[in-house]
Amino acid sequence: MPERKSMNINIDIPDEVRVYVEAQVMVGAYNSIGEYFLDLVQQDQKRKAQAKLEALLLEGIDSEGQEATPDYWQNLRSTVLNQSSTGTLNDA
Repeated sequence: MPERKSMNINIDIPDEVRVYVEAQVMVGAYNSIGEYFLDLVQQDQKRKAQAKLEALLLEGIDSEGQEATPDYWQNLRSTVLNQSSTGTLNDA
């Protein structure tokens, strides 16, 4: 398993936020304050990935598209197989 690197971050937060975060840890929702903030970052990453996916889906829905004929599927299959065999898969 790869080594997990970490860093310490000091932040100033208002007392009411500190009390809230400490309460979350005390009730067992999190094991530590650091775990709470890590969860916030992970939620933010998921939210942004979801927003990107939704934007790409809307872009696809709004595009003119292409008729999915047998030739279309064969060309797509060939393209994917060629790219995967040469290791050149790229983000669309």
